Amino acid sequence: MGFLAPWFLGGLVAVGLPVWLHLLKKHRSTPQPFSSLMFFEQHLQSSIKHKRLRYLLLFALRTAIVALLALAFAAPFIRRTGVPINRSGAVALVAIDNSLSMRDDGRLDEAKREAKAFVGGLSLGQKAEVMAFGTRMQAMSEVTDDHAALSAAIDAIEPSDAGTSFAELARAARSVARSLNLPINVELFSDMQQTGMPGNFNDLRLNESIRLSPHRVGSKQPNFAVENVIAPRRVYDNKKSRVLVTVAGYGTGKAERTVSLALNGRVTETKTVAVPENGRATVEFLSMDVPHGQNKGEIRIDSADNLPNDDHFYFSVERADPRRALFLHEAGSTRDLLYFNAALEAAGQSAFQIDAAVPEQAANVAPSHYAFVVLSDVGALPAGLERELKNYVSAGGSVFVALGHNSAGVSQVPVSAGRIEGAHYAGREGARFQTADWVDISHPAILADAHWDDVKFYQTIGIAAGGARVVAKLSDGSPLLLDQQVGDGRILVFASTFDNVANDFPLHPTFVPFIERASRYLGRLDSGPPSVSVGAYAELRDALQPGAAVEVLDPHGARALSLEQGAKAQNIQFTEAGFYEIHRPSGPETVAVNADRRESDLTPTSDETVALWRNTSQGSATAAGTTETGERTVPLWWYIMVAVLILAVAESLLGNKHLSVDKEAA
Repeated sequence: MGFLAPWFLGGLVAVGLPVWLHLLKKHRSTPQPFSSLMFFEQHLQSSIKHKRLRYLLLFALRTAIVALLALAFAAPFIRRTGVPINRSGAVALVAIDNSLSMRDDGRLDEAKREAKAFVGGLSLGQKAEVMAFGTRMQAMSEVTDDHAALSAAIDAIEPSDAGTSFAELARAARSVARSLNLPINVELFSDMQQTGMPGNFNDLRLNESIRLSPHRVGSKQPNFAVENVIAPRRVYDNKKSRVLVTVAGYGTGKAERTVSLALNGRVTETKTVAVPENGRATVEFLSMDVPHGQNKGEIRIDSADNLPNDDHFYFSVERADPRRALFLHEAGSTRDLLYFNAALEAAGQSAFQIDAAVPEQAANVAPSHYAFVVLSDVGALPAGLERELKNYVSAGGSVFVALGHNSAGVSQVPVSAGRIEGAHYAGREGARFQTADWVDISHPAILADAHWDDVKFYQTIGIAAGGARVVAKLSDGSPLLLDQQVGDGRILVFASTFDNVANDFPLHPTFVPFIERASRYLGRLDSGPPSVSVGAYAELRDALQPGAAVEVLDPHGARALSLEQGAKAQNIQFTEAGFYEIHRPSGPETVAVNADRRESDLTPTSDETVALWRNTSQGSATAAGTTETGERTVPLWWYIMVAVLILAVAESLLGNKHLSVDKEAA
């Protein structure tokens, strides 16, 4: 016998409660009236008889109840071997792996042949279901005993570019067993790739009604692959573009591979790289001749194995002109503009070109012509300009507000409804300054590993958060950076300046990525990756275009969505490698999709791991439709609680009986 929660056995110390009730409870004597005690001799009365146990049966019942309660919470169990498991009417779940690795050396064809041979050997009337699986399950047939229909379903399975997920197979098997309420025999036809195993082995758990029979196909083979490509999503200057390629060898010896860079189907540059044994090598292309618009990029290596599908890697790159942004500052104050411009240029491919002006000069400027507007410590704005900016934000525009000494004399943040609560000053000597005590790294404007705690803020403006999102806080708890949604637009409010006077922020490495990421966020410039993996999703419309029709073309040029789906669908899942074309009213977008690169490692799972997986069902493998014997865990807490209930009733009856006797004596 074992215990699932043995620490609850510590509750046995509560057995002392009945002892206290029956033995140690203070004896009380009833005083009797008497005329005089002067002729009585004083002596100590023995209390031995008062310390003797009374009502032994009642004491035993109470002690047993407390002990059994502690035992029940400890969850005792016993293991029973040789328990019969009735598998009469078991359904065979024929699961065929169609992930990318099954393309190697005809593995999928071999798996399909073996699966059809298994279906042909099913007994008359035995039902089965065919499923294909990679990262998700796909039912290819209904539960049927028609061998012809099952064989046709197996023939219909096509290879995919997805990865392998044995955890998803186990989850689907548990779901089928619950829905059918019948035993399930999982017949698994796969190369049993090691990378398909989950990080948590508990995800492979099988129920007692599920039996797993793996049928391994293929063997470990050497393989070369383009493992990863780092490329810019957008290019504004061809001379500043850079592509970094990683080529990996799995189970291979030392070899040289030819790596080519192609744009729109045309090879523009080729290099040779030496790949070490079972290792990786990198290649760098320092420029790309990218024409304006959407472009299809591809990295290729010369194929030297039986899996050519991972010998190329797709990426999309857009050549565009920098977008314009308006920077408003006070006359005679240009340090903030200098640092802001320098940060955008230091980011490399600058996506924005800054137009600077003072508020009085911007009275006749249309904000809608700009990607975003920066208000750098401008104090109070002219009424007409502020009205234009409010309309601009409500229609979907963005404003970046920095507050300094000119903002201390006003009561409200420009354009925003935020309230200014005063200015906070500190000296530069000693430790009389504030720091950023907390930063929300989940915000798009903040770098994931940003370090703001070493930035010194000598002057800040106190602002009320209201309903805005607090992105950063100062050491005194006041907001440093706020993100406010107004209509369809955005307002970022920074409680200090960009001029290296109120703080030393521009001198820190964190300043450049903050300005670059905040500009992209405000300018609604997607900084997503140049490629995604099979199975990823993409948003088709945003809040500014809720009812706009969207057309999606798959890598073969066919429509991926019907007309109804194109008008209503919020997102789309990419199911195969290649280039998808998404046509929105705002313009076209090319999405590069690649096969799961974990599939390139063809190392199989060890037999020991597969055996452990099979044993999670706690049953031994026998023929379908017969009775198995295995080991089961039988919990005992339910029986103990029944005994506690019976003892509690007996204790109540016996306790009432003794209590009535004590009352009569009294």
